Amino acid sequence: MNTKIRLYFSDKIQSDLVAHLKKEQSHYLKDVMRLNIGDNFSIFNTQGEWNANIQSYEKEGAKIKILKKLRDKKNEKNIWLAFTLIKQNSLNFMIQKSTELGIQKFIPILSERTVVKDINIKRIKKIIIESAEQSNRISIPEIMKLKNLKNFISNFPQNGCIVFCDINCEKSDLKNILSKKGIEPICILIGPEGDFSENERKLILELEQAQSISLAKNILRTETAAIAAITLINYYLNLS
Repeated sequence: MNTKIRLYFSDKIQSDLVAHLKKEQSHYLKDVMRLNIGDNFSIFNTQGEWNANIQSYEKEGAKIKILKKLRDKKNEKNIWLAFTLIKQNSLNFMIQKSTELGIQKFIPILSERTVVKDINIKRIKKIIIESAEQSNRISIPEIMKLKNLKNFISNFPQNGCIVFCDINCEKSDLKNILSKKGIEPICILIGPEGDFSENERKLILELEQAQSISLAKNILRTETAAIAAITLINYYLNLS
């Protein structure tokens, strides 16, 4: 079996199931990876990961048979990323790397100084799935609909923690914050290139669940701040 080839399969998976892949996935196996009839690869979804076999290439897509289960989904840290919209190439990069680093939910936000005003959810979902396939993770992060900052704050879970990446924060104690029991989810909040307005900062900092952190002395781009914050949080969570 070629363990490097993994495809996301949205339907229910069980041993001996015979099904057809989507045409795009079929093209990938046949024309890009050049798998032949009888070759094996992996499919996965929230149920786990399975070994599958190519039975035939048909008009409606590759016909496959599910063979055996390879592994179950593991419990993962419930880390979210709330971010203000940025340009497409930077956004694609941030979504890809954040998926690799284990983000469970993406929340796009409109702020007063947001330059980009729209997001292509369908395209983002595709990037998320491709990144999950390539990074060997089983779960697929969720991408939420675009919402404004006030709506995000007012609907944030009571037991959660918003890790606010604040360029004006001088000191933070992230290690102790994350060591507390029962905090879920942990949501990283990243502002626009021009930062949040003073009114928005006040709205965030007045929230009981919000904790400010400083990532660097320099001003970071949105995608850089996101990757730095996720890496830092993963490090502290893995200590506990």
